[in-house]
Amino acid sequence: MTTVILVRHGRTTANADGSLAGHQPVGLDDTGQLQAKAAGERLAGVPIAAVVTSPLARCRETLALALPDVEPQVDPRLVECGYGDWEGQQLAKLSKDPLWKVVQQHPSAATFPGGERLAAMSARAVEAVREWDARIGAQHGPDALWLACSHGDVIKAIVADALGVHLDLFQRIMVEPASLTVINYTPLRPFVVRLNDTGAPLSALVPRGRKRRRRSTRDSDAAVGGGAGTPGT
Repeated sequence: MTTVILVRHGRTTANADGSLAGHQPVGLDDTGQLQAKAAGERLAGVPIAAVVTSPLARCRETLALALPDVEPQVDPRLVECGYGDWEGQQLAKLSKDPLWKVVQQHPSAATFPGGERLAAMSARAVEAVREWDARIGAQHGPDALWLACSHGDVIKAIVADALGVHLDLFQRIMVEPASLTVINYTPLRPFVVRLNDTGAPLSALVPRGRKRRRRSTRDSDAAVGGGAGTPGT
């Protein structure tokens, strides 16, 4: 019954300015650095058998701040989805692209121009987590805890697999910057123990300083790439 703690990297400069980073070497902004340190405080004292990470700089920076005494192992299968021509563009602009509706409503059919299929991203990420889980369980026993640092859409895909739901439903899942998601893998089925846990008080859910506006279908869109998180957290 090995358990993985999935950590999304802290908020980045791309998250803050509303652009889609993809594989670009963006770093954490000031808020993201604080989030990473706070995640490290929450992980203090947890006996982690192994730490695995995406190769991208924002994940490495998050771990360096959260777990400075740990040398993570890199697995390229945990890298962010390859958004191809979408990388570096503003999400507001991308939301007008016809592909946006496919990404929102039928992501298993979405292929980014010059990039990766969301279904392929899901398959390699799930394969990586399940392979590492089996390996760590064999080395450290069934009660071992281990940690993987990755990206919003990647973690959402792993959670969807653990819940036994189709990839087309993964946009209903939220994974905010520096959040912790915990999955316990057993011989017969996984159990999602925690999801998108930032440790933030529920007061963070209350809108701040927003004028009343008419709701639109855009309110139902998921943040491609994971987004910048809930304001005020």
